[in-house]
Amino acid sequence: MIGLLIHILILALILGVVWWVITLIPLPPPFPLIARVVFALIALIIVINLLLSVGGAGWHPMGLYNW
Repeated sequence: MIGLLIHILILALILGVVWWVITLIPLPPPFPLIARVVFALIALIIVINLLLSVGGAGWHPMGLYNW
């Protein structure tokens, strides 16, 4: 469980930095919203996949070594 907490913390830090960089990029009006929505969907899929791997249903890169 501590390992999952550490993975979520690291993932949140990385996704937060990427979100910050996306908001700094100057784009014409419709594109910042599109970029934020696409990034949010990708981040949501990553988090759901990480949480599903706890129950054994998802894929997690560290799960390859847990034989």
